[in-house]
Amino acid sequence: MPENIAVKVNGVAVLVAPGTSAAAAVILAGFAACRASVTGAPRAPLCGMGICFECRALVNGVAHTRTCQVTCQPGMVISTDAA
Repeated sequence: MPENIAVKVNGVAVLVAPGTSAAAAVILAGFAACRASVTGAPRAPLCGMGICFECRALVNGVAHTRTCQVTCQPGMVISTDAA
């Protein structure tokens, strides 16, 4: 069985299985939302297919990345604070 992958979500280290989406890593790290709407309401992954854009976050310095469409890579840094 392949080894788990270490990623950071908002500074929190989390181990995920190979093939795990960045959206799932956010949830596994204990964060309920990926971003906040313009009114401040928490927004989380909804469709899981990249259509709704609710899962956007800063991933490895790339803003507005659809986290449900990105597979975790070793050392990946995800920030929901900047999305």
